[in-house]
Amino acid sequence: MYDQAQILRGLMERRTETATAEPAADVRRARTIAITSGKGGVGKSNVALNLAISLQKMGHRVCLLDANLGLGNIDLLCGLNGYWNLSHVVSGARTVPEIVLEGPCGIHVVPGASGLLDSAECSVQAQRDILSQLEGLERDHDFLLIDTGTGIHRTVRQFVAAAESVIIVTTPEPTAIADAYATLKALTGGSNLLQPFILVNQSDTPEQAREIIARVQQTARTFLHLTVTSAGHIPRDPAVPAAVARRKPFLIDNVRSPAGLAIEQLARRVVNMSQSQPDQRSFFSQFAPFVEPKAA
Repeated sequence: MYDQAQILRGLMERRTETATAEPAADVRRARTIAITSGKGGVGKSNVALNLAISLQKMGHRVCLLDANLGLGNIDLLCGLNGYWNLSHVVSGARTVPEIVLEGPCGIHVVPGASGLLDSAECSVQAQRDILSQLEGLERDHDFLLIDTGTGIHRTVRQFVAAAESVIIVTTPEPTAIADAYATLKALTGGSNLLQPFILVNQSDTPEQAREIIARVQQTARTFLHLTVTSAGHIPRDPAVPAAVARRKPFLIDNVRSPAGLAIEQLARRVVNMSQSQPDQRSFFSQFAPFVEPKAA
């Protein structure tokens, strides 16, 4: 059985090997974007949920994977009550289609996506079946958004390593900025295999957000030799906490609010950056090292 470090190295090796590979002409797959942060309380899950809704409203089919470690709250943020999650698929109690929730505006939500890592303890045949079901999600959607846990936990690194891009969410708080940089360093290890983006949430002014992003970009260039792209900012908006209290995404009733307009702009950036990226292997197939160790 691979240990966690070996699994992570395997994921990155597979990214390297397949970065220039030609995708099969008849295989359609979703673009995958991990959304993470250095600390809690920066609005990461709210960003992920409302970004998914905005992409769906633009005509894209979107699936949101809630990969927070035991702390998933996407279903609560959009007024759903999901009991079944991916851990039940791993145990054999449910299939993937049976746990997928239909969220606002038709997005699909997969609760407990972090349970995918538990599949290492299943039989090889069971793991193959789980991965086959999950790959169906990629064929049926244009975007897979992965709402990961916070910090530099190894599970977060594994999900990010399998994604094509990562958006690191921070706020103007000094501790949030420092933790965002620490996360950036841990996730990339100075490698340019992964395309990182930085997003400032709850900013007071555009100038403040631009200054924070420029500071992170300069630090990453100097110490990590890494290019970090700006994902923009989302302004502080009273409509956001009000929507959380109502368990209803703010993009539903407050699409023209400052935060709503910023999310729409972020969605357009996501579409543009996805179109400019080369096709990669499917997200879930990169978890194959959990199933079958690479032959020597």
